Amino acid sequence: MASVTLSGITKSFAETQVIKGVDIAIGDGEFAVFVGPSGCGKSTLLRMIAGLDAPTTGEIRIADTVVNDLPPKQREVSMVFQTYALYPHMSVRENMGFGLMIAGQAADAIGAKVAGAARMLGLDQLLDRLPKQLSGGQRQRVAMGRAMVRDPKVFLFDEPLSNLDAKLRVQMRTEIRALHQRLKTTSIYVTHDQVEAMTMADRIVVLRDGKVEQIGTPVELYDRPGNAFVATFIGSPSMNLLPAVVQNGSANTVGGAVALPALQGVQDGQQVLLGLRPEHLRVQRAGHSGIGCEVKVVEFSGADTLLACEAAGQPLQALVHDRLLVKPGDAISLAIAPEQVHLFDAGTQQRLR
Repeated sequence: MASVTLSGITKSFAETQVIKGVDIAIGDGEFAVFVGPSGCGKSTLLRMIAGLDAPTTGEIRIADTVVNDLPPKQREVSMVFQTYALYPHMSVRENMGFGLMIAGQAADAIGAKVAGAARMLGLDQLLDRLPKQLSGGQRQRVAMGRAMVRDPKVFLFDEPLSNLDAKLRVQMRTEIRALHQRLKTTSIYVTHDQVEAMTMADRIVVLRDGKVEQIGTPVELYDRPGNAFVATFIGSPSMNLLPAVVQNGSANTVGGAVALPALQGVQDGQQVLLGLRPEHLRVQRAGHSGIGCEVKVVEFSGADTLLACEAAGQPLQALVHDRLLVKPGDAISLAIAPEQVHLFDAGTQQRLR
């Protein structure tokens, strides 16, 4: 196992700078997830750690070794790709052991390592099959097994579940997390899916436009997002943001007033963004205190009901667990406890403490 440290990393392709000064420290044995929208630079960072791309400036350390000038095969990392990258003419056994064979390891040692990884991944009965005879989830397990047998210091995952259907993605992310808990190998996982990030990570690195927006545990990012971008990116459904003005301990929005917790440095008349998580909103009859709005769409999903509403032209979502007798066109009021309110400066969009 090994820590991974990125210091002052930049990356440019011709005149375009895609990574703009990134500092990240990943602890020994940690499962870290890089998450962000398409084009934010998360896969580029992963490729630089793997040695497939070189940083323009900055330093990459794996354990105590600066690896900037080391080729991929000397970095002791294994990468699991989105596309599996299996050899179609080779069996599962041959695919898993091919890298070890190229490295010149003895056949007995390769066989033992492949058998051990296959047992751990539930591939024991599939070792003689070709990739075309496997399901998508089984192919991804083979790709993971091929990485495991190399006994790397660091596992790198580049959106490995994006080609799978929704049900299989849920199953595979559980399997990958369970595998990490058994092996305790430092792992870096790239995804654009914040639900994957929240359910799998020890710590999450939120990226946007080649910069780190915030690093923290899933609970830290959910409870105390550092800015409006992180607030809306982390959590599903995403946080509501309403423009408001602070007045006498409340945030006055176009739909009504919301009581605020005690905050330092917030002044009356200050323009803010009011952050309200859909799952924290309580539905009341119209006329009660809170934000008055009109129900536009009702989405029933079994345990939950998502209400898409509109408050004086501003969209607003509420996620409730009760079987509400509401329908499109109904007027309701949405209330929230002060301690569940998030507040951001309207100009900088940074969290107000």
